[in-house]
Amino acid sequence: MERNKYYVNIGSQEISVNHDGNNDIFTIYATEEEVLELRAFFDEIYNSDQRAFWRAHLPFRHYHNDEPNAEFDDGLLTVFHRVYELGDEKTKEHIGSMGILENHDSTEGRRHL
Repeated sequence: MERNKYYVNIGSQEISVNHDGNNDIFTIYATEEEVLELRAFFDEIYNSDQRAFWRAHLPFRHYHNDEPNAEFDDGLLTVFHRVYELGDEKTKEHIGSMGILENHDSTEGRRHL
């Protein structure tokens, strides 16, 4: 399958073939299926974030002991791992310098997705 160039902004959860504004934080080369997989990860992060928002209004539940927050964190690490795998050298260098994937097993993080 042919891999195409995409621009990814994890903060805005944007995946685009067009370079526009600040959407070029990370550059990946992916098949359509891989882009759909990444989009599904972003969708799950969004859903976890929504569940965490409503949970945040319960004062007796702490962040460190809350499933939606754990799902959000795991999902975000999975996205970073997948973008690293698909990324160009600059993307891999950037994510590698962040140090967030050092103790992350992508298959473990995906159990929530």
